[in-house]
Amino acid sequence: MADVRAYRAALVHCLDDPAKAGEEAVVWHPDGLLLVEDGHVADCGDWTALSPHLAADTPVEHLPGRILTPGFVDTHIHFPQIDMIAAFSGQLLDWLEEKTFPAERVFADRAHADDAARAFLDELLRNGTTTAMVFGSVHRASVDALFEAALARNMRLIAGKSLMDHGPEGLADTAASSRAETESLIADWSRRGRLGYAVTPRFALSSSREQLAAAGEILHAHGHVWLQTHLAESPQEVAQVAEAFRESKDYLDVYDQFGLVTDRSVFAHCIHMTPRSLDRMAEAGAAIAHCPTSNLFLGSGLFDLAEADRHGVKTALGTDVGAGTSFSMLTTAAAACNVAQMHGSPLDPLRAFYLATLGGARALGLEDRIGSFAAGREADFVALDPAATPLLARRLYGVRDIREILFALMVLGDDRVVTRTWLAGRSAHSRD
Repeated sequence: MADVRAYRAALVHCLDDPAKAGEEAVVWHPDGLLLVEDGHVADCGDWTALSPHLAADTPVEHLPGRILTPGFVDTHIHFPQIDMIAAFSGQLLDWLEEKTFPAERVFADRAHADDAARAFLDELLRNGTTTAMVFGSVHRASVDALFEAALARNMRLIAGKSLMDHGPEGLADTAASSRAETESLIADWSRRGRLGYAVTPRFALSSSREQLAAAGEILHAHGHVWLQTHLAESPQEVAQVAEAFRESKDYLDVYDQFGLVTDRSVFAHCIHMTPRSLDRMAEAGAAIAHCPTSNLFLGSGLFDLAEADRHGVKTALGTDVGAGTSFSMLTTAAAACNVAQMHGSPLDPLRAFYLATLGGARALGLEDRIGSFAAGREADFVALDPAATPLLARRLYGVRDIREILFALMVLGDDRVVTRTWLAGRSAHSRD
């Protein structure tokens, strides 16, 4: 017998990118109904129109004052950095040496990794993130721990072991060992439950040519895995890559030479890009994970979303914890709006919401499974409370325009706004 459940609340989701399709791409039902059957969306629409067609025995949960949205999609985040978020240091390369690498070394210990994995996933769910693309540490134990914890929650997660044969002491593998461990992890975890694997060279300076070549070979041997890495995050990094790979046209070309630029590739940051690189990304169907809180925290630069749009590159959002300053995709979306303002190209709140939901799903090639309330999508969704804090309640009292509501939730909201999170139709987190 089918498991059918109905929820009555305000509903908002995207059917397309509002920057291309206009406001009609955002569906807003102030009094809506979400029908879930066997962990998937069966229907979504106006309560008055749909409720008469509900079977008499369908349980209906009424959520007055709540807004249901698809679960947020975080396209770039570091699991082993949970314990050093908000660690003061210098810019990117200094921050890695002084803060990040010491924190990641302890993930060789499986017990530590298990404890951190539980806390990490709980934090994602507390912030309404239901899908994430995640960096593990160089240690296989970190990835095993993360996947095991995500499988127990039936959470959609893409992750991979960092490849770092040029890494510092305690964080260095070899080209041969990294290849063997990556192949083994793919065999053990990819497509198990709702898990996916991402081949994960940390960044160009962390890997030898031999390791990058192996990464490309693995990526092309397994059509169901992704590629995640960093690209053009800071000027110092870009300069060092240019010196180390003099034969390359630019930073992206380093990856391209090893077959790593594909429609399954997600590149984090992409701040200091050449026009050629953006054109090549668009041609390949690769995506950018825009991480505004991280870029501001480390002083890396201001990503130009409008320029990426002009070149036709898919873009989504990433928290990048621990350089990022919050697990909240609402906070991250607000930061993206601020960065866009600095470029003189304001980011519409409807578009920012799209980037955190359907845009993230499209960046990962998963828009047929997640990111909206279209029929057949996996029922990963969250309930937001627009009166979660006294200031929000005051600001949004009597407001009916969804653009204003979403922007206020981004600017003034945080994890307190997320009252419940569902994974595949089952409650996975609740503040109520």
